[in-house]
Amino acid sequence: MNAALPGSGIFKKRKQADIEIQVAEAEIPETSAKTGLDLVVAWSVVGTFIILASAAIYMMEAILMPVTLAIVVGMVLGLAADRLAQFGLPPALGGLLLAIIFVVGLFFLINALIEPLTSLAGQAPGILERAVERILPYIQRFEWAKTAIAGTDGKAVTDVAIQNAGAMLGLIAAGVTPAFIQTLIFMAALGLFLVGRAHLRKTIILAFATRDRRLAAIRIMNATENAVGFYFSTASLIYVVLGSVTAAIAFVGGLTMAPLWGLFAFISSFIPYLGVTIMTVALLCAGLMTHDALLLALAPAAGFFLLHLVMENLVTPAILGHRLEINPFLIFLAIIFWTWMWGAVGAMLALPLSLIAMTIFNEVRTQPPDRQLPG
Repeated sequence: MNAALPGSGIFKKRKQADIEIQVAEAEIPETSAKTGLDLVVAWSVVGTFIILASAAIYMMEAILMPVTLAIVVGMVLGLAADRLAQFGLPPALGGLLLAIIFVVGLFFLINALIEPLTSLAGQAPGILERAVERILPYIQRFEWAKTAIAGTDGKAVTDVAIQNAGAMLGLIAAGVTPAFIQTLIFMAALGLFLVGRAHLRKTIILAFATRDRRLAAIRIMNATENAVGFYFSTASLIYVVLGSVTAAIAFVGGLTMAPLWGLFAFISSFIPYLGVTIMTVALLCAGLMTHDALLLALAPAAGFFLLHLVMENLVTPAILGHRLEINPFLIFLAIIFWTWMWGAVGAMLALPLSLIAMTIFNEVRTQPPDRQLPG
């Protein structure tokens, strides 16, 4: 009977440990491959979700667009209702009162614009013809434009544009009924959101199981409402000044309906990049139709462009600071996406929605140093 050698048990244990390490090391490449495959699958799921969500947003425009607009406006009016609560007015009643004032003001504004816009639409063929006659001589000063115009019949192009003006007005009229229905959805959603805003916040908070997540939900909602409210309140004051000065520029520049130009400047300023471009081109066309002298024709457009340049690059950053700083490229992509989805209203909602997304991302990424309730 052979006796066991001293230390043979320790040797076997070491050998067994070496074998286990070798097996674990052999499994590392396989685990890495699996992790890479899981990453591809995860991104595929995310991409599929984004595509399906975009399709749903596009197809449900008639409902989602007015509801989203009502939520954004309701967040701003809700903050104002909270300020009124300091004077003893219940937030729900204050929010409903502000909603009524907002809707009534919007109604009177649309009613005031119907007459000049209807008159402008009736004169559209004549305006288009005069615009072509005024602008064409300036375009023909460029050689490439002469070559392009020489290959086409300018009179035929003008006639086709004038003939299609009626069809374009018909398309606009066909969209009045859906716009009216969406307006009703917006007003109903705005009123219900403001009345049930406190209960909705409570429901969202209680949907989370732990206290930490509830505190995070409160912090995110407060930060989002404060960011949107601060942006709209500040931007509205800045753009009111911009619209007033634009109306003065239009009046001094000899353009008709100067207050209407100021209103359009105020509204278009909420659409970054596209708004100032459309307004500048519109003022340029109006100036060319009004004045024969080139310098006088360019003056209103140049004055508005320089004014907007000063406002956006000096006044707005000085007031807003870096609190609402968003990457311009991301804003540009957001404008393209939401304009494609929801048209002009989507372009106006692009910046507020980007601001909301950025605020949520920053709040989720940055954890507070303590666990106190946010102010």
